[in-house]
Amino acid sequence: MPEGSVLLLFAGAALVLFLIPGPVVLYTLARTVAQGRAAGLASVLAAAVGDFVHALGATLGLAAILASSPVAFQVVRYAGAGYLAYLGVRTLLARAAHAGQPSLEAQPLKRVFGQGVLVAVLNPKTALFFLAFLPQLLRPQRGPIALQSLVLGLLFVVMGMVMNTLWVLGASAVTRLLAGSGRISGVGRYLSAGVYLALGLAAVFGGEGG
Repeated sequence: MPEGSVLLLFAGAALVLFLIPGPVVLYTLARTVAQGRAAGLASVLAAAVGDFVHALGATLGLAAILASSPVAFQVVRYAGAGYLAYLGVRTLLARAAHAGQPSLEAQPLKRVFGQGVLVAVLNPKTALFFLAFLPQLLRPQRGPIALQSLVLGLLFVVMGMVMNTLWVLGASAVTRLLAGSGRISGVGRYLSAGVYLALGLAAVFGGEGG
């Protein structure tokens, strides 16, 4: 098991990462604005699954392989960018719903969950976060390296769920306040589409800078 000081150090680094909105947070916010709290919470669970995939990958050494192979990194990066762009275009083309309802076409929660998992998994920067911190924090004398890595990964997943849930609750409250004026129905679709397209462009043009 990692030492308490190691857990605190890792948690602090993860907290900084979670406080800076990235693809997962923005996807979650977009779904919350478009479909409400239930869709937002489904996105939170999806993000947890995606984070666990990255944590498990780091434990198995896949993060190191991804970082050492520029081709693999580029494939994952562009796949994620393409998927986000697809979501953006699809959102723009969706027909407006009835008056008083979010204008983004409602998706079944199962589909929202699946899309959220893909958004989280197709984000190589999460894998690189593990790669950057785990080698500095793992101690062979504290037990099996794989177990220590998995514990830190699970801590990351739990923290992500808590932080993303707070984002959802905040966005849900703001959405309810705006819903009374009818404004949210007019901007929800364009806001969501803009988020997806911006994330796709950022993944393409911002990937080289880390």
